Amino acid sequence: MSTIKEILKGVEVVWKTLGEVVDLSRGRVMSKEYLAENAGIYPVYSSQTANNGEIGKITTFDYDGEFITWTTDGANAGTVFYRMGKFSITNVCGLIKVKDVKELNYKFLFYWLSIEAKKHVYFGMGNPKLMSNQIAKIPIPIPHISVQIEIARILDSFSELTAELTAELTARKKQYIYYREQLLSFKQNEVEWKKLAEIAEYSSERINANELDKNNYVGVDNLLQNREGKTISAYVPQSGRHTKYNVNDILIGNIRPYLKKIWYSDRIGGTNGDVLVIHLKDKNVISRYLFQILAADDFFEYNVRHSKGAKMPRGNKNKIMEYKIPIPSLEEQARIVSILDKFDTLTNSISEGLPKEIELRKKQYEYYRDLLLTFPSLRAKGEAIQETSKKNN
Repeated sequence: MSTIKEILKGVEVVWKTLGEVVDLSRGRVMSKEYLAENAGIYPVYSSQTANNGEIGKITTFDYDGEFITWTTDGANAGTVFYRMGKFSITNVCGLIKVKDVKELNYKFLFYWLSIEAKKHVYFGMGNPKLMSNQIAKIPIPIPHISVQIEIARILDSFSELTAELTAELTARKKQYIYYREQLLSFKQNEVEWKKLAEIAEYSSERINANELDKNNYVGVDNLLQNREGKTISAYVPQSGRHTKYNVNDILIGNIRPYLKKIWYSDRIGGTNGDVLVIHLKDKNVISRYLFQILAADDFFEYNVRHSKGAKMPRGNKNKIMEYKIPIPSLEEQARIVSILDKFDTLTNSISEGLPKEIELRKKQYEYYRDLLLTFPSLRAKGEAIQETSKKNN
């Protein structure tokens, strides 16, 4: 792409650490009670990535203007967001304020940190963290401000296209949820109702580690999240015996924040204690129908409500088995499955429709982002800055 070559041709870049060019701060503690008692119109951002990081709205705001925020703790540590307007942040969220906007463009910095920040997350003690002292050491390339603005403009155009497609997909999902709720809503006396324990059981089969590979080992990190596309496992256990799952089994995340993750198995494989394997035993229930019931929000809310533990709550296995399942005739179950599976494929399949288009656009965006932000001849200087920072600290 000649435009990009022209933009980067002969570009001179000064490298500095993030701490030299921005001010870093943290948000404040805000409980659920505080959010409820002060409900208003100004967003509060926290450590989550869903809903743009928003956990609620209050009547006041702590910041007004252009900023970047980053997640400091937990599974999403190192995730960055571009912010504009009036908002507040919690104590597990960091704030980046550029010292001189004539030297460093916010959007340019946001795109750079979207590549670099996650590389600096500390994973010790089982809780990922990216605190102010760590993020401050990240090397930042600073070309002329006009180059930064043009790079940000190009990447914005890709981001906007992806956002439009994502919005369309969201609308499709809402439509899907509406039809699913209509199809799966039964009155108490309309059909037979049974507890999950009456029609299914937890898998008691075991499988050896030497029978597992990246295609059939499932952990909560790669368990299908509400039918959004299963990924390949990056980790495969080298030893021990693990819970076996079979074709048509249903796998459910058993530790927060993964309680909504669910997968309908199309193979034989193994998993760990963070994933429950549910095996259907009633011939009057179609396994795919049971999956659709358990994939609905009602079961997720039930699962969360009865989860046990303080820091990392787990699903309550006994309570899960008490969840009541509506059981219409086999013909009606088959009809429901047929409708929902077609809609499911259209809306969520990674190989069809909008998700495929979004995935292609994301790859295109990442390609040009990396191309525009590489500065290959000068990256070594940035790495030298990082090494110096490590030695000095």
